[in-house]
Amino acid sequence: MDGERRVFLFLQGPHGSYFARLAGALASRGHVVHRINLCGGDQLDWPGQATNYRGTLRSWPVFVDDYLVKHEITDLVLFGDCRPHHTSAHGMAKVRDLRVHVLEEGYIRPDFVTLEEGGVNGHSRLPRDPAWFRAEAQRLPPEPAGPPIAASFRRRAIETICHLLATMFLMPLYPFYRTHRPYSPLIEAIGWFLWAANSGIERRLSRRTLRRVLEERDQRPIFLVPLQLNSDYQLRVHSPFNDMRAALRFIIKNFAEAAPRDAQLLVKRHPLDNGLVPWRTITARLARRHGVGDRVVYIGDGDLNAILPNSAGAVMVNSTVGTLALNLGIPVAVIGRAVYDVDGVVHRGALEDFWQAPPRPDEALWSSVRRVFVDRSLIRGGFLSEEGLAMLVENAIPRLTAPVRPIADNVTRIVRWR
Repeated sequence: MDGERRVFLFLQGPHGSYFARLAGALASRGHVVHRINLCGGDQLDWPGQATNYRGTLRSWPVFVDDYLVKHEITDLVLFGDCRPHHTSAHGMAKVRDLRVHVLEEGYIRPDFVTLEEGGVNGHSRLPRDPAWFRAEAQRLPPEPAGPPIAASFRRRAIETICHLLATMFLMPLYPFYRTHRPYSPLIEAIGWFLWAANSGIERRLSRRTLRRVLEERDQRPIFLVPLQLNSDYQLRVHSPFNDMRAALRFIIKNFAEAAPRDAQLLVKRHPLDNGLVPWRTITARLARRHGVGDRVVYIGDGDLNAILPNSAGAVMVNSTVGTLALNLGIPVAVIGRAVYDVDGVVHRGALEDFWQAPPRPDEALWSSVRRVFVDRSLIRGGFLSEEGLAMLVENAIPRLTAPVRPIADNVTRIVRWR
């Protein structure tokens, strides 16, 4: 058995079987596992014994607190810490002085998933002090190397559609459940089907557009804007914007006012976007409104590994595309709160200044920040393949069962808005 016997409560996880697999592995090592399902999709993803919560969000805090006490829970495990049910459960767990483990898409991609105690992204307990990162990294061995992990976005799409359909068909069993996402499960499923039907056309159109933009990069520098999902609570909670549309409106307006006249803005769809928001139309309309219709382009598909090395910089709310850019030494500006928002790593001034003189990240400092992330906040693996899931299960268990580890001593954690 890994350390002392612990009692875990799992709430909503990523779509698919990962949480059920992880719970099974913990149980096989002598730990106790509980689960609360909030909707039909949760029930599909968790085939084992569980408690189905069918009450209101208003009644949820007292219910989950009673559950924590009755079952003597020691650890809460959840995916994302900003969904309404998760925020409430997180708060009640802290009142009871329990450990809270939060998973999220990896700060550094590919090949990593975030697993951090206490909170992720804007809620992370990691400081933003460059000196602390440099000192902490010096005490760590080099980052362990490993081969790339297989990934299939088709698998992710299928798991998402199945989750949405189960949520829809089992809705009578969970009458008060409301998804944190902006659309109903039925509408989302329809969006995925329509996107799949039109994906071939979109890929060909995007390929032509990207080829033209890259051919002109020496005369017309490219700034990349990776879109985030409207359902992404990291955008909605950790930025001044209610959705990605508002953020894109701000970025295009700022680009039109301050960017060099020969610069281009390349707006890229998120690979897990369900197609319900007409981003191509919205981008073109905003560009025309601000007089930059010939300098702003949109692609629905494209390889970031080909785009980023040819970019003068990348502008985003708090997307993890930022860490991909930093890995390549590409200047990054964030307009929300991000865990990698560290002086010397990203641009921390006005966005108007970034267009004119995008500062390259301090390579040595970013290496230190990345090394600390891998040690404290990340586990190797991925949600998009059997190989990746197996690695995530094995690598999560030591983190979940380890003794409490302080993040930092005598460090002021600075989080601010730009």
